[in-house]
Amino acid sequence: MAVDRRTHRSHVSYIDKSRNYYGAQGYPQPYQWAYNHDVPFASLNKPLSECRIGLVTTSFFERKVDKTAVAGAGAKEPYAALCDDALGGLYNKDLFWDKDNTHTEDLDTYLPINRLREFADQGRIGSLADRFYGVPTDYSHRRTSRRDAPQILEFAQEDELDAVILVPL
Repeated sequence: MAVDRRTHRSHVSYIDKSRNYYGAQGYPQPYQWAYNHDVPFASLNKPLSECRIGLVTTSFFERKVDKTAVAGAGAKEPYAALCDDALGGLYNKDLFWDKDNTHTEDLDTYLPINRLREFADQGRIGSLADRFYGVPTDYSHRRTSRRDAPQILEFAQEDELDAVILVPL
């Protein structure tokens, strides 16, 4: 019987990579990940096949400044946009992700609109919302919990969602 032996993990450890990145930037203390004692999640009260699903990403629509592609439009704020408007892809080159081991050329790797539409057609989910939501990559726990999360909740309630899938980059 063959034994699979490895000296290192076979997955990308974003926690370790982030901690090492911030340490290399000279920050005096390691990055502290948010931890919530009271998690604001709830169980679904109906089957997934009857649920309206939304998507949340940290990517933004591209805009041009002096013929150079940059993210967002000024200050990054939470936004809602039509899923169809994102089918050409979103801008994320300014975000920190493991560019050595992955890419974002396939929209469904960071905003799985097409896959979720297929799941809806197959009856695996009830439907995908017409809109998706974007949240800025922000390393402030306070702004994330006090500004971004309540705005995304408001969007989800407007769209009468049963659940959202968070797809950070």
